[in-house]
Amino acid sequence: MDGTLVDSEKLWDVALYECAEALGGTLSEEQRMTLVGSNMDATATYLLEVTAQEVTPESVAETGAWIRRRTAGLFDDALPWRPGAREALAAVKAAGIPSALVTSTERALTELALQTIGREFFDVTVCGDEVDGLNKPHPRPYLKAAELLGVPPERCVAVEDSPPGAESAERAGCSVLVIPNDVAVPAGPRRVFRESLAGVDVATLAALLPRV
Repeated sequence: MDGTLVDSEKLWDVALYECAEALGGTLSEEQRMTLVGSNMDATATYLLEVTAQEVTPESVAETGAWIRRRTAGLFDDALPWRPGAREALAAVKAAGIPSALVTSTERALTELALQTIGREFFDVTVCGDEVDGLNKPHPRPYLKAAELLGVPPERCVAVEDSPPGAESAERAGCSVLVIPNDVAVPAGPRRVFRESLAGVDVATLAALLPRV
C-alpha cells in the first residue's frame, strides 16, 4: 500500500522524523530509508535505539502509539496516488480477478487509507497486526492473503516497492512486479521491474505468471 498504491511514505516521513525529535534525538535520511516496509514494533524499536532511549515493551508500545496518532492525523486527508495505480486496480476489478491488499501498516491506519484507495478494489486485506508478528520479509503475509483468496501463491502476482515486501512475496512463491519508490530493490529470481504502474493491465500481470 504505502509507496506502491499511494505516496503515503512521505506522510510516514513526517511522523517518524517528528517522533525522533520528540524522543530527544534525530533520524537521518539514511536511517529513515531502512524503515521502509517495516512494521510498527520494529519501527518503534529502531527509533528508540537511534535516539539512545531504553527499549522496553512499555517504551515500544508508547512510541508506537505516538506514531499511530500522528500518522492517523496525516492519513485523514486524501492520499496522493502513485502513477497508474488506480487504473491498474480498476482493470483488475473489471476483469473479475480476485485481489488482496497486503500491507505492513496496521488495520486502523489501513482503514483510513482505504477511504482514499477504495475498499471495493479488494476481496481481502491483510494488515501488519494480523500475521502474529510474522511481518514482511517473512512470507506469512502473502501466504495468508493467498489462503484467504483461495488461490495458490504460485498463481499470484504481488506488486511491491520495498525490499522486505519483495522478499516476503518471493518467499511465499508469488511472482513479483517491483515498482521501486524511495529505496532500491535488489533483483530476484521471480522479480520483474517497471518504473511505474502506468500502463499495467491484466495482460501485463498474467504474463508474469509461470506457464502451466
